[in-house]
Amino acid sequence: MPRFVLSAAAFGASLALAAPLHATQPPLNVLATVGMIADVAQNVAGDCAIVSTLVGPGTDPHDYSATPGDVRKIAQAELILYVDRALEERLADVLDSFRDRTPTLGLVAASFLPDTMLQDPEDAGRVDPHLWMDVSRWARIAPVIADAIAAQRPACADSLQANAASYVAALDALHDWIGAAIASIPEGQRLLVTAHDAFYYFADAYGIEASEAIEGISTASEASIADIREVADFVIARGVPAVFVETTINPRTMEALVQEVQSRGQDVSIGGALYSDAMGAEGTPEASYIGMMRANTSVITLALGGSLPDWPEILAAYGDGSP
Repeated sequence: MPRFVLSAAAFGASLALAAPLHATQPPLNVLATVGMIADVAQNVAGDCAIVSTLVGPGTDPHDYSATPGDVRKIAQAELILYVDRALEERLADVLDSFRDRTPTLGLVAASFLPDTMLQDPEDAGRVDPHLWMDVSRWARIAPVIADAIAAQRPACADSLQANAASYVAALDALHDWIGAAIASIPEGQRLLVTAHDAFYYFADAYGIEASEAIEGISTASEASIADIREVADFVIARGVPAVFVETTINPRTMEALVQEVQSRGQDVSIGGALYSDAMGAEGTPEASYIGMMRANTSVITLALGGSLPDWPEILAAYGDGSP
């Protein structure tokens, strides 16, 4: 009988040794400001963290202010991830107030050297925060997030790094697919006209010949009639076939642009809605970063006269690549 008790104890000890080292710690409570961060973070974290999002689908982070409920979420978080003050303009001060008590990471500053980023053409020295529009750039945040989580869950370090590497491989395939799709648009038609300047990185990475918008990088100020007329001049001069609304911005300015162009005797259509500063609704394919970028690329490519290449096998979990 004593021999049995000792064997059982030894068996229990062996199970404890065989179990994942991080099983003794609860998942880290990670709070991301926007879905484009949260989705990457959850893919990297696996079961080592639970990631939630502060600014939900269809909401513009440029002018989002924290609610009392948001402040409670921030206070409960063990790691806070945000893009940059140039994006979360009204949240920045609230996030700063928690920095001394909670690890708070601005991913632009942590992941990119200044000379790798585009600048706001209307505000010298201010960074353009929309880096997720270039998949190859945005992939750089995956290992940074892995390190940030591992700092509080060191037993997870190996799995975090493995998850990050796997996810980056998927993003590499997505980057190549987007490039091939945009390259199929006839020369002279790779012209992207949107509601606000969120697509400079997309244009820079994928061969868009020109990117124009009614509003600037920030959406804090209202578009003027002069802004609409200036973009209408571009649309008419370049023969742009389609312009695009955005899911986080009221479509009225783009509708006014279309009316202005048509009133001058040239036809232009709204080619579809793009996800700029927020992903799609929960439960839709566009609720993931990969799904969001696939949807944007599909809408832009087809509206401007291109065709979609075969969807990479490595991305099969994100759908079949159809628009």
